[in-house]
Amino acid sequence: MKYLLIGGFWICFAIQIQAQEVFFSVNQVGFHPSDTKKAIVFSKGKIKNNIHLIHLPDSSSADRIKPVPIESGVWGDFFYYSIDFTQISKEGRYFLWHSASRSSSENFEISSDSYAGIQEDLLEFMRQQRCGYNPTMDMVCHQEDGRSFFGPMPDSTYVDASGGWHDAGDQLKYLITGSYATGHMLMAYELFPDRFGDIVNALGQPGPNGIPDVLDEAKWGLDWLLKLHPAPDQLIHQIADDRDHRGFKIPNQDNSDYGWGENSYRPAYFATGKPQGLGKYKSESTGMANVAGRSAAALALGARILKEIDEAYSIQCLRAAKSLYALGRKYEGYQQGNSFGALYRYNEETWNDDMEWAGAELYKATGDNSYLIQAKEYALKSANADSWMVRDSAAHYQLYPFINLGHYSLHEVVDRDFKKTLESFYQEGIEYTLKKAQASPFEVGIPFIWCSNNLMTSLATQLILYEKMSGNTQYQPYLIAQRDWLFGKNPWGTSMFTGIPRHGDFPVFVHTAPYVKLGLEIPGGLVDGPIFRTIHFNLLGLTLERPDDYVSRQNPFIVYHDAVGDYSTNEPTMDGTAGSILMMAYFSRK
Repeated sequence: MKYLLIGGFWICFAIQIQAQEVFFSVNQVGFHPSDTKKAIVFSKGKIKNNIHLIHLPDSSSADRIKPVPIESGVWGDFFYYSIDFTQISKEGRYFLWHSASRSSSENFEISSDSYAGIQEDLLEFMRQQRCGYNPTMDMVCHQEDGRSFFGPMPDSTYVDASGGWHDAGDQLKYLITGSYATGHMLMAYELFPDRFGDIVNALGQPGPNGIPDVLDEAKWGLDWLLKLHPAPDQLIHQIADDRDHRGFKIPNQDNSDYGWGENSYRPAYFATGKPQGLGKYKSESTGMANVAGRSAAALALGARILKEIDEAYSIQCLRAAKSLYALGRKYEGYQQGNSFGALYRYNEETWNDDMEWAGAELYKATGDNSYLIQAKEYALKSANADSWMVRDSAAHYQLYPFINLGHYSLHEVVDRDFKKTLESFYQEGIEYTLKKAQASPFEVGIPFIWCSNNLMTSLATQLILYEKMSGNTQYQPYLIAQRDWLFGKNPWGTSMFTGIPRHGDFPVFVHTAPYVKLGLEIPGGLVDGPIFRTIHFNLLGLTLERPDDYVSRQNPFIVYHDAVGDYSTNEPTMDGTAGSILMMAYFSRK
């Protein structure tokens, strides 16, 4: 009630006081009982009341937690508070509740099997990206890939480059990303072979075939890598280009025209180690050791893993791995992606890391000591010079892949002193990001460049591999903070994977044709993720076709939208999803 003196009379007014708007950010999947368990609560005003941890289904209060203020720094505009309930280990379903504002978080679990099976969701998204036969849409596409350019044969000669995966929401195919995705899935299986199921056959159709699905998917990649290396001196590195970008389209009804009519042949670009591009924009390529080395690593790893399943195929993979490694040795340098009429391309500028990985895997597959010697030389050249983790920014895919898996692979076969050197490379990157994370309310220290979620999953993977290499578990809370960010402990309170968790907030209006044209909501796709506002506002052709669900939660530092038109933050990527599988297999443990 409020009283005002008007005309000599006291008048009583009933005033409606608007409740404080309070936002929760918490991992919506949940926590293992032994995990560090933290959430963020924030508001435009100071939060004074305790936060209740509510246990379901009886809605009893499991704990009353006093919010601890956190400095906002560049995240600005809000008062941020940490909610720590690490001491709660009782398994069950919970949510966080602020009584004064009557606000609550999404539900989450504390359970020993909170993450069981999530890696299989990621594989489901990978199957959606298949080119050739696509089991998600039950269709065959792009069987006429492709016509050669920059190859040793006359331009427009037909070569068989069918297969592989569509890169993201577009339908281009890159050896740059396809080689990494293949190798990453194989390494995930090698590390955690008991954590993958068998629910589909080699084509991705329902029904087991006696082979873990992660190996079926990795073999889909290996088959494509073999096609792209038809002769010892030949390597195709890209299929199609930005002429693909003619709106959303179903893969078997591709309206792109590369000179042979719509839904027909597409260019197959051969690696030459020199600048390429058919249109205005040229790459800055200097060699081909990045794509040759990464492909060799994947094929050598595949040869070892698949030897007991298909010996003849294993021999074929190993032969190609040796040939590709030799090609990388001959043409040291990097092959970048090609564009036709747009300035965006994959700007990879590193290659020592790929040759290190290839040398380590070939040594394991052959026992030839020359591979080990060379791998160690490449490791010292790569060190952290190839890593975004010790920098504040980088160009789009400049320092790709976003984790040097070669350091881990080589660690298994070197002496104790060299092991320590490799561990120090990983630890230096971890410490650099950790120092930056200390200034963030959300405990994240990555640069929010395009595809920031790929950086986040790569950092999590590096933390996991460092722990396995060194036995040092000091970074467990930091690892959990990166995982938690990806599933909701972020400014928008959303998961960054489509359809995960099924009860929670996750990307729906994604920049993909299967969603836009067919309404398919496929779980497991990792979207690009938040981006610096300074980058976001300068991107071409970016529009929002729907209201911003998170308008009241946005901050002045980075931005994310669940909107089809925001291709910079809400487009699921094939390599980002594949690069998350090792992390999810790790957390799927009980």
